[in-house]
Amino acid sequence: KMGFLAEGQTLTWEQTKVIVNKIKRSGIEQLLSIYENMKVRKHDSLKWGDEVEYMLILIDPVTKTVKLVLRAHEILKVLFELEQKNEIESAWRPEYGSFMIEGTPIKPYEGTASFLIVEQNMRQRRRLVQSFLKENECLLSLTSFPLMGVNGFTFPEFLPNGPIARSRFLPDQIINPHPRFGTLTRNIRERRGSHVAINLPVFKDTETKPVLNCPEGWQRDPNAEPTGEGEDIVHLDAMGFGMGCCCLQCTFQCCNINEARLIYDQLAVLCPIMLAVTAAAPIFRGYLVDTDVRWDTISGSVDDRTQEERGLQPLKNEKFTIKKSRYGSISHYISRDSKPSYNDLQAPIDEDVYNYLLSRNIDEPLARHFAHLFIRDPLVVYDNAIDLDNTKQSDHFENIQSTNWQTMRFKPPPPNSPIGWRVEFRSMEAQLTDFENAAFVVFIAILLRLICFGQLNLLMPLSKVDENMSRAHKRNAVLEQKFFFKKDISYEAGDELEEFTINEIMNGKADGSFIGLIQRMIAHLETENMDKAAFDIANKYLNFISQRVSGKLQTTAAWMRDFVAKHPHYKHDSIVSQQIAYDLIKISSDITNGIVRVPELTGDFI
Repeated sequence: KMGFLAEGQTLTWEQTKVIVNKIKRSGIEQLLSIYENMKVRKHDSLKWGDEVEYMLILIDPVTKTVKLVLRAHEILKVLFELEQKNEIESAWRPEYGSFMIEGTPIKPYEGTASFLIVEQNMRQRRRLVQSFLKENECLLSLTSFPLMGVNGFTFPEFLPNGPIARSRFLPDQIINPHPRFGTLTRNIRERRGSHVAINLPVFKDTETKPVLNCPEGWQRDPNAEPTGEGEDIVHLDAMGFGMGCCCLQCTFQCCNINEARLIYDQLAVLCPIMLAVTAAAPIFRGYLVDTDVRWDTISGSVDDRTQEERGLQPLKNEKFTIKKSRYGSISHYISRDSKPSYNDLQAPIDEDVYNYLLSRNIDEPLARHFAHLFIRDPLVVYDNAIDLDNTKQSDHFENIQSTNWQTMRFKPPPPNSPIGWRVEFRSMEAQLTDFENAAFVVFIAILLRLICFGQLNLLMPLSKVDENMSRAHKRNAVLEQKFFFKKDISYEAGDELEEFTINEIMNGKADGSFIGLIQRMIAHLETENMDKAAFDIANKYLNFISQRVSGKLQTTAAWMRDFVAKHPHYKHDSIVSQQIAYDLIKISSDITNGIVRVPELTGDFI
């Protein structure tokens, strides 16, 4: 999620804004250097990998409390040493939270035989970190911690309102000590001119009271938006509420640049669908909220747009009115298969960057994509990495690229690297078990194979993809919402759209008028020369997903809601107390570790 990391002293926003244009110009030259050197690169094999993010949580059986453990850096130090010695089969990286850790396979997967080892590798990763945990600590791939921002939610405990985030709810100590993360937090707030403002609708139960959003004695930021005092809103005021969420991502190396562009566009249509299918975030700041997923929370948590850029004031000092946060759905298709009418969002671009890229022989769709990314300012600049060799380094390009956190990311090859053109699928929520996480990663890997073989054309206007993204946030969207989708997804089909349930998209229509994605995927696998064991595990994963979207199995979010609703301490007031949270995290840990089996979540698959 956090992308580009470097070492050095970071600049304040006051120092950064003086050299913004210089950094951007250098970033464009670095992009052009990569493009010129790598545009003809081809015949790379399809390789891929996953990224699973985890939280360290203390489950105290004596006090019946759960807290985030702020010592990820201690464990990462040990893991880095093992990685450097080639003693483990996984790679580990820091994440935004000092309670978070990200694990990936040390080598990318390749071929259908790798379907057999995805879950196995995830299990090895988890067990490796668990070997370094202290008594009563657990490691969970949990999308959102239910008590984030509730008094005393960390171990050790710290007070909020530190100098970096200046949050009324979160202490600065939850931020990873690497300088990038604190600088991002501070510079986003300072560029914006106020705290970030995330207002989530509370889930209204029979006894729900107005939400307390302003602790006693708190002095409200006069430049901030209203926080919904006395209303049905759960207010969040810091980057940690969003970037402290965990997710499940996968990255694919493609054959060449054109294949990468095609896959970027096609998979972008699936991002809202997979967000709804993996929904796992119904609780924030100790309240049940009326959404099921994390995406808009993260989007708001890194929203550095000024009031002018948000359209709240006339443009005077800024260049653009920008409809989306830096964390959002994609705004432009980039493949040559995309029709101009599909790019219907009228997203702003930097015209100077656009025209310059065209003059340097980058084609129109790709030039527009990068010119849109470069409407954003760099947020983290290191004092020892300002004047760079643009033919050999890409730090300034990555500065902009890595802080455009979109549902898909198009990733050029790093300079002087064996790595090819890649795309990253970024919308899915983290699941409690390795089985579930592996199932969704393999699902995307199989779907990508259908796209590469020319068996699918999912493209439709991006305005409809954005509408689907909005619908994916609704409570129980996987069963209760309908999503725009093409009536015919064969490659040469027309553009007619229809509103489908996710069950219809995945499992097909009962009258046979639409063949679902899962049936198409199984049919494709039957044509490949696959090992039987690999086919069987892929089939198992697809059947699991089929049952989830049909309603036979619950999403993590739906299961959590039911757990809270049935808890003897729940007062039907939307509040998730410490006692409820303790029991929820405890059973989540038991599910993760195979101690407890919950058929509503995973049926007979585990």
